[in-house]
Amino acid sequence: MSKEDNILIIGAGLCGSLLALRLAQRGYKVEVYESRPDLRKVDVSAGRSINLALSDRGLKALRLCGMEEKAKKICIPMYGRLIHDKKGNTFSSNYSGREGEYINSISRGDLNTILLDEAEKHQNVTIHFNKKCKKVDIDNTVAHFKDYKTKEEFTVDATVIFGADGAGSSLRKSYITERKFLFSYAQNYLNHGYKELEIPADNNKKHQISKHHLHIWPRGDFMLIALPNLDGSFTVTLFLSYDEGEYNFNNLQSESQITAFFEKEFPDALALIPNIKEEFVNNPTGVLGTIKCTPWSYRNKTLLIGDAAHAIVPFYGQGMNASFEDVLVFDTILNKNLESWKAVFKAYQKERKKDTDAIADLAIDNFYEMRDHVANPLFKEKRKIEMAFEKAFPNQYSSKYSLVTFNENIGYNTAMKKGRAQDKALLNLIADKKIATSLDDMTEKELENLFEKVKEKTKTILKEDNIAGL
Repeated sequence: MSKEDNILIIGAGLCGSLLALRLAQRGYKVEVYESRPDLRKVDVSAGRSINLALSDRGLKALRLCGMEEKAKKICIPMYGRLIHDKKGNTFSSNYSGREGEYINSISRGDLNTILLDEAEKHQNVTIHFNKKCKKVDIDNTVAHFKDYKTKEEFTVDATVIFGADGAGSSLRKSYITERKFLFSYAQNYLNHGYKELEIPADNNKKHQISKHHLHIWPRGDFMLIALPNLDGSFTVTLFLSYDEGEYNFNNLQSESQITAFFEKEFPDALALIPNIKEEFVNNPTGVLGTIKCTPWSYRNKTLLIGDAAHAIVPFYGQGMNASFEDVLVFDTILNKNLESWKAVFKAYQKERKKDTDAIADLAIDNFYEMRDHVANPLFKEKRKIEMAFEKAFPNQYSSKYSLVTFNENIGYNTAMKKGRAQDKALLNLIADKKIATSLDDMTEKELENLFEKVKEKTKTILKEDNIAGL
């Protein structure tokens, strides 16, 4: 390993641009190649990307690179979910019982812009746009590109190559097609896709509904969510099956069918989306998939990172945060001053893989929670107790959501195991009617006794799960 090594990063999205910035800060020479145009000059994201929720793990990685405060300036804090039923009634569910814990709505394009700007300030970073990677010769670390403008095909020879090129990674495809080593790969899709719509700002450029909530319209087989934007609008996303159920993307074809669907299921949202027909017809339908693979590296020459290594569905709001945390974890491995890139890559995967597998599984879990359970009385009771615990015992208790979202110093895998055990303990107590007193009428001592009971049951479940190898 040498600061004179030629480092090639494929992909100038969020992960690629943050990785380029951090490597440059460490003194490495970096070239970045991106297939899309420069988003600072051309809008390349409309209708094609789910709004992002930036939380503590992502902020910690941005802090490492000196970008936290710049990112916060383009964020809108969201303190909880606001659930909308069919009759237009709403109820809120905070993300945490502690003060000062919230997630942030942020524009993918705006965040990517500030990272690209910062990376380009470094003399040893060069970013090339409109250059599509066709394949990678992984033995010789030679990447083959095509220039979208000139149609010219060319190659780039590098010391090491990072594939930060997302779920459709060219480097990962080269791992599969070149068959140089044993490479395990799984790509699983939900039968649901997504379509983006918009609630515009009002005539005074203000938000028409609460801007400090993530809005959810849960309907069992499908749901609508909305996140606020700085210009007063909301990005609205419909998650719907392609071909199952009374309503699906395949049978919502005519304007009358689209209108009837929204009038029945989301009347309050429909009233806020003036261009529903045009947007529904013209905006693309995106896919929702999970990618797991191993190994992420080949010899001492290439490494998959971010979505290229572990794409997940967006229902925990952790896709970007997980990719940013990749850069943070990779940086901690570099701090160990290992003897070669091969040793760095091996240590990085050993440290990181279990956590990326865990957040992939948690994201699937949260899809069903958001779609089916947030309006369930049992779930609501569990959340009320969790909020009470976090408020009364802020240093001793964190819900599964808080462990994942606000505890950036523990891994996703630990958060998943502990969080699931706590959920099981609480739900069993509620279902078995072992909680005799309503939470609203509970004394401080009764709440403390309940807390101790949940702690003990959680310990027992964790012990049993460990014995079972879970």
